[in-house]
Amino acid sequence: MNASPLYVKEAYLYDSLPDKAVQCRVCSHYCKIAEGRRGICRVRENRYGRLVSLVYDRVVAASADPIEKKPIFHLRPGSKAFSIATMGCNLKCRFCQNSDIAHPRDPGADRGGIYLAGQQLSPEDIVTRALDSGCESIAYTYTEPSVFLSWPWIRPRLARSRGLYNIFVTNGFMSPELVEKAAPVLDAANVDLKAFTEKFYKKFCSARLEPVKETLKLMKDKGILVEVTTLVIPGLNDDPTELARAAEFIAQDLGPETPWHLSRFHPAYQMLDRGATPVKTLEKACEIGEKAGLFHVYTGNVAGARESTFCHGCGALAVRRQGYGIETFLLENGVCPQCKTPVYGIYAPGAA
Repeated sequence: MNASPLYVKEAYLYDSLPDKAVQCRVCSHYCKIAEGRRGICRVRENRYGRLVSLVYDRVVAASADPIEKKPIFHLRPGSKAFSIATMGCNLKCRFCQNSDIAHPRDPGADRGGIYLAGQQLSPEDIVTRALDSGCESIAYTYTEPSVFLSWPWIRPRLARSRGLYNIFVTNGFMSPELVEKAAPVLDAANVDLKAFTEKFYKKFCSARLEPVKETLKLMKDKGILVEVTTLVIPGLNDDPTELARAAEFIAQDLGPETPWHLSRFHPAYQMLDRGATPVKTLEKACEIGEKAGLFHVYTGNVAGARESTFCHGCGALAVRRQGYGIETFLLENGVCPQCKTPVYGIYAPGAA
């Protein structure tokens, strides 16, 4: 990673306040930031009464991944997504699997406070790399896209113009205004529903549940393809009653077609005090999701995962997955080959 001077851009979505303070409107923290200070995400700074992005052109991860790795199972299965991230996150999850870039102890700043780690890549560079590597989409992932993609949608707009899909892999703790701004160029999102209690969000993520629920509902209302992921952590969010409430919310408020990925926890970051999620817990969670009426329930981070897609109308196999690969793809124009029931997703090539 280099440490050359940043190309600082004025940030998007903020209000000016008295005494050169500002209020950021990107996420549901709505940080009020004094002059010379940064918001909770650590990558948006108030400089002389102007909020600037410190990571506009500073990419810390860039790779072509199977789209299933995001995980996104219902947009162009078997394709590749060019995955990018910058430093910074607006949540403080104690189980973060990307803590080195999301929550660095020293956020990469030098003594002058103007540098953050990463490779300088312009939006044009990113789109060109995506196309050259055979990707059909760009995934804004690993950390939190809402804190690094808020000015003013240059990458997503450029990607869309070149025939690429745009995907958010997000914690969902963004402002409704940001969702409204993103919707015209956002094709799909995998949103973490980390638990279904305010207590969990406050204690383990320094956030709140309700804004995430509102983000999910607004994304669905805007026609964005939404998939939901819950990392099932032993003893913290694996209570069957809580899982049932989460499943019912997805089925009733988002729609039963909404995929739910139940991911196995492995010790990470500040949560090394408990073991991996028992497989039987994931199996029980799947049963709970199906009982709530969800059509597509998957497991992840576990051997022998539930990862194939079936028609909810007749139960016929639609897409057989093995790991991140596609072994069998039977959909015809997005419908079941047996009963002709449409299967939720985007399957035709080319950006929607």
